Amino acid sequence: MTSLRVLPAEWAPQSAVILTWPHPGTDWAGSLDKVEPVFLEIARSVLRFEHLVISCEHVVRLQDLERDLNAWATQQGLPGRVHAVPAPANDTWARDHGPITITTDEGPTLLDFRFNAWGGKFPWEKDDALNRHLANFGVFGTTPMQPVDFVLEGGSIESDGEGTLLTTSECLLTPTRNASMDRGAIEQLLSEILGADRILWLNHGYLAGDDTDSHIDTLARFCAPDHICYVTCPDVADEHYSALAAMEEDLREFRQRDGSPYKLTPLPWPDPVFGDDGERLPATYANFLIINGAVLLPVYNAPQDEEAIRIISQIFSDREIIPIDCRALVQQHGSLHCVTMQIPQGVVSL
Repeated sequence: MTSLRVLPAEWAPQSAVILTWPHPGTDWAGSLDKVEPVFLEIARSVLRFEHLVISCEHVVRLQDLERDLNAWATQQGLPGRVHAVPAPANDTWARDHGPITITTDEGPTLLDFRFNAWGGKFPWEKDDALNRHLANFGVFGTTPMQPVDFVLEGGSIESDGEGTLLTTSECLLTPTRNASMDRGAIEQLLSEILGADRILWLNHGYLAGDDTDSHIDTLARFCAPDHICYVTCPDVADEHYSALAAMEEDLREFRQRDGSPYKLTPLPWPDPVFGDDGERLPATYANFLIINGAVLLPVYNAPQDEEAIRIISQIFSDREIIPIDCRALVQQHGSLHCVTMQIPQGVVSL
């Protein structure tokens, strides 16, 4: 008999969050002094609620982090502890190279999908091997890890925890990922591997400066099995207006299993954030992380930050909302959710 597979929703109980720490061999080399404080704030916020797995290529820095963060957590009387792993990495986007965990009748299983840096845009070989380093180091205990010969990033899929996936056709159907597979073949594979019996495809959605080909976690997120929040652009003169208005129509057409529409909550549109070269960056409030008892919300020192905090507080009224300034993160075209990967309960124990 085939084991029942479920991809848990992000709000399901967690054991840990994974961070791949920046080092001088990454694109952060010239801005480590700006981005490390953001990683530290994320790390401390996670440790208030659960464990933290940190990998880093620079062993001395890793040892310092493990010592300092564990000492801080102990002093504060927090439940979380740091499991530090020396491992090579090309970059820091744990959401996309990290393991995707499913639950089965026999317990959790870690899925090690292939990672090719969003269709071969950047070096990726170290990142693609990172999950095996973590497993070999004993991070996941006896939880099995299953390799999957399919390119898939965690930021490209959202799960309601009940068999429905939300994704974008722009990303999953890009030929630089799985060129030999059409939409039907991809749906079949996701059904077999992730246990998804319904896939909702957004055919519109766009963010300037996005390297991922429209990852869903920058555009629309499940907040509950019947509730989706999403990015909206009210400015008709903005280059995003048409694509995001069309995405909103896609969302309005989606139906739950019982045929009823989803509850939809629009998120604020932050003032534009630009890089040093003048390029517009993909700053979005949709890139939040749900953890045990809290939501870590990226903010950008924009006038819309307070409204975003208010809306997320209403959506997740049973969780603490922790705003984290992610202006330094978005300089490399990603944000808070992109640098984290949650691991469900029963996998990581310290």
